[in-house]
Amino acid sequence: MEQHLPLDLETYFAAVDDPRVERTKRHKLLDIIIIAICGMIGGAEGWVEIEEFGKEKEAWLKTILEWPNGIPSHDTFGRVFARLDPVKFEECFWKSGAKPEWDDSRSDRHRWQNPPSFS
Repeated sequence: MEQHLPLDLETYFAAVDDPRVERTKRHKLLDIIIIAICGMIGGAEGWVEIEEFGKEKEAWLKTILEWPNGIPSHDTFGRVFARLDPVKFEECFWKSGAKPEWDDSRSDRHRWQNPPSFS
């Protein structure tokens, strides 16, 4: 029988340290991470499209997230993800049970050396 992981992203991403200064935090780190993941799954390519995805899906996102200051800007997504520990984020992402589809035309070595850029 296949074992399913619980769908509790807060638990999985709790190990990701928030690199921001406390006084500058307007958005919860988990909200930023979840909107970015949902945006990528929804086909967003880059921070501007992730922000647009968040605005388009704001009503639905409000049912699963709690944010006091609306959808983060594309600049906020970029700054936060640029400062996250990529190794820790990847570890938490895989533990969450995410299974992205790979482009089989690229070698495994090439995939990890040249990940898609969101700058």
